Parts: sequence; structure tokens; C-alpha cells
Amino acid sequence: MTFRFANVDGRSALVDTEGWWFDASSVSRGVISGDPMRAWIQLDQLHRAANTVQEREPDGNVSDAHLGPPIPSPRSVFAVGLNYRSHAEESKMDLPDVPLIFAKFTGCLAGPKDPVILGGSTDDYEAELVVVIGRGGRNIAPDDAWDHVGGLTVGQDISDRTLQFAASPAHFDLGKSRDTYGPIGPVIVSTDSFANPGDLRITCHVNGERRQEDRSSNLVFDIPTLISYLSGILTLSPGDLIFTGTPEGVGAASLQFLDDGDVISTTIEGIGTLTNRCQKPPLAQKATLAE
Repeated sequence: MTFRFANVDGRSALVDTEGWWFDASSVSRGVISGDPMRAWIQLDQLHRAANTVQEREPDGNVSDAHLGPPIPSPRSVFAVGLNYRSHAEESKMDLPDVPLIFAKFTGCLAGPKDPVILGGSTDDYEAELVVVIGRGGRNIAPDDAWDHVGGLTVGQDISDRTLQFAASPAHFDLGKSRDTYGPIGPVIVSTDSFANPGDLRITCHVNGERRQEDRSSNLVFDIPTLISYLSGILTLSPGDLIFTGTPEGVGAASLQFLDDGDVISTTIEGIGTLTNRCQKPPLAQKATLAE
């Protein structure tokens, strides 16, 4: 049975196609952990429990819920640069001969409705399909790679371009890892939900204006290739995330950077939408000593 997995107020949840959510531990009578990280390694149980939700009263609707990142504390968050030909061309960069991998530090992850706290005047958006490893492994063959994917979700690889290119070579990791620079969600959808999980439509709108649109089938290095490449270097673990790359239309190409109050809407067909409002950082509060 296919499933849609979410983090509702810090607890693992199953979500139906109409947005009703069910506490995963309650649905499974305690078999599935209420901790999203522990629940994620129980893939077989999640599949089985998803078959029973129609028999239960929902706990609420995701439209009214506080959703955290469905994988809140993965061991590793990988990202792939220049993985659409169109984006490489607009960036005036050559396509890499092997996947261009960098890390997003895990502290950047945010929920699908959380604000993006701007770090400067050149913050940028990058709509991306995110792979969630379900079954870890080492030296995974491309033909076996999809068996190791637990599901897919929507991601934004928010980037501070000034910080990213403050040094040479560029700070891809730091420039893309400020707090809130990695919204993901709203759900992880199991791969058996899709006729072709490697061919999904991706769009990004800023304040209602479409900025990006492409299909994940246009990746330069497809998902099996990325999994095989990474697992040939290090062991992949359940919950590891792979931001697979962004298509053309980023703000740096047109100098349309994010500003206070901007709303980024990122949608991938069959998964859902992230809606993240941009905010200036709060003013620093001076500590005061009690008399």
C-alpha cells in the first residue's frame, strides 16, 4: 500500500490524499514510533498501516496543522549542483563530468510552511525534487537504486549568493545552509505511488509569478545514477536526503532576488506544495542583567 508520511507537531503521521492526517503510532497500535526519525526506518510497517487509515477517524487536516520537516534530523543532506542543462546554461557554467555534490548542513531544514529568514540582499530560490533514502547501503548498483528510495518530497535549496561566492572555490555548503534554507515537505510520498517516479513536474512561483518549470526526467544525472555514485563513496543511511538539483529560472540569472514578504510556492506533482514566506532576520536582542 502506498503511503504519505508527515511530521505533525513532532510526531510521525500518515496522510491521505485529501489531506487528513492520522497519528502513525495510534493507527499501528504502537508498532510505529511516534518519533519521525524512528518511524522512517519502519517502512514495511508504514506501508501496512497506510492500508488501515480509511477505517479510522482522522486526527486533523494538514491545512490546520503545524508541519515540521518530515525527516527532521537526517544523518546526511546531499545536494547536486548544475544537474539540469538549462540551469547550467543560464549560470554560464559547464556541465560537470560527474555529479557535483555538496552538503547542506542539517540545521538548515525547515517545515513546508515555515518562514525563510533572509540572510542578505542576494538570497535565491531553487525548486528541487528531494530523494529520501529508505533502505541504506553501500555500492548500490543503478538497477537496484529505486529499491533503496523510501519516498520523494519537495524541497527548496535557498541560497545566499553573496556568501556562496565569497570565496574561491565557492562556499556551496555555507551559502546554502543558513537556518531555514532547506524547507522540505509537506509529505514524503512512497515511490510506488507514481507511474514513473523519475518523471515529475516541478514548478516554483514567487508572489504568484512562475519562475521555474521543468520535469525531473531532464536531470543530467538521474536518481539511480546519484544513488549509485554516492553509495560508491560512503554508506547511505535511512533518512538521508538528496536534493537532486534545480532547473533554470533562478533569481541570480535575472537578478530577481528574494525580499522581505515574498512568498515562494514550490510544487511537485503527486507530492504537494511548500509555501514559505520570506522574512528579514529579527533584530538582535540585547541581554539585560537583572538588578
